[in-house]
Amino acid sequence: MLRRRPSKSKAAPAGRGRGRVLDLGGETDSTVEAAADVAVDPLYSHASIGEALQAIRLEKGLTLVELAETTRVRRAYLEALEEMRLDALPSRPFTIGYIRAYATALGVDPDLATERFKTDEPVLDEPLRAPVGVPDEKDPRIAAFLIGALLIIAAIGLWNVAQRAMIAAAPPPPLAAHDVAEKALAQVKSGPVALGAPLPAPVESTTPPVYETPGLAEAMGLKPIDPGAPEGGHRPKPVGEVVPMDLATLPQVFTPAGRIFDAGNPRLNSAVLIQAVKPAALIVRGADGSVYFARQLAKGEAYRVPKVAGLTLDVSSQYDFQVFVSGQSKGFLPSQQVLASKLGDAPAAPPAPARAPAAAAPAAPKLLNLPPANTAPR
Repeated sequence: MLRRRPSKSKAAPAGRGRGRVLDLGGETDSTVEAAADVAVDPLYSHASIGEALQAIRLEKGLTLVELAETTRVRRAYLEALEEMRLDALPSRPFTIGYIRAYATALGVDPDLATERFKTDEPVLDEPLRAPVGVPDEKDPRIAAFLIGALLIIAAIGLWNVAQRAMIAAAPPPPLAAHDVAEKALAQVKSGPVALGAPLPAPVESTTPPVYETPGLAEAMGLKPIDPGAPEGGHRPKPVGEVVPMDLATLPQVFTPAGRIFDAGNPRLNSAVLIQAVKPAALIVRGADGSVYFARQLAKGEAYRVPKVAGLTLDVSSQYDFQVFVSGQSKGFLPSQQVLASKLGDAPAAPPAPARAPAAAAPAAPKLLNLPPANTAPR
């Protein structure tokens, strides 16, 4: 096989279309002429791949503008490729891609075109060049930030050095003379320290009286204290102040107005009755503290105190109950907790026996808190 070596004016044919001549015993003039008449591939008919592509383009009557639209490659890159100005082209992979696109658009073999380019421009292990058209600029703000950070660090270091120098150059603190210090220490006395009298509490710490809604006492059935006071005769009063009712407005004779509770044994009933003038609580305890009766009485309900020694009446308020002895009013209870024996004139009877006769079957005193047997008004 004969291959024509490339020259400056014309490259040797290669690839498809290359001339092939058999050497059968010696080179003659006829074989040389036959080799010269063999057709040469258009990609190898010029000194470079760029010139070969340009010749094929001109032969087909195409312009660079038309090829740029077909290949989607810039016209400037196509011109640089035809003139083989590789410094105006991007990196080698992009250049090979442009050659393949150019050859495909011209209808020639793209693999043979890239092979011709790699043969003419072998790889020399050089680093890739930066893409064309990409500016290699750095952000100036980064440099300014670094310079500012260095200046701040330098300023802090200088300030620390200056502070150390000032402390080292400062005069020592003044000290008292030895005799003066001993005299001052000798005057110090050990022992308890006398304190002055405690200061009085400030005015803001006092608790003001709680305001009561006007009309509340009248709504609860209580008569106002001062009828000539403004706002209908009502005034604010502190919490916990009990306003007693006027006895003139209460009945002087016992009048049943509700249920009457008793011991359930007629022999234990006394002449003392206490009647609730408004809803209130009543607890009756024995001498040993046991509860005989405990109930929240409604207004008008009454309780007949049994004749049992040591009974104590404990109420929510002494002005919530009116005392009747033999049906006559004796006023309110003297206190919230009072002995039942002090309410009547008759002496208290001895405690009832633990077991009543079988005929009467009375209840034991400690069972007075059970529902009474006799609940009819008296």
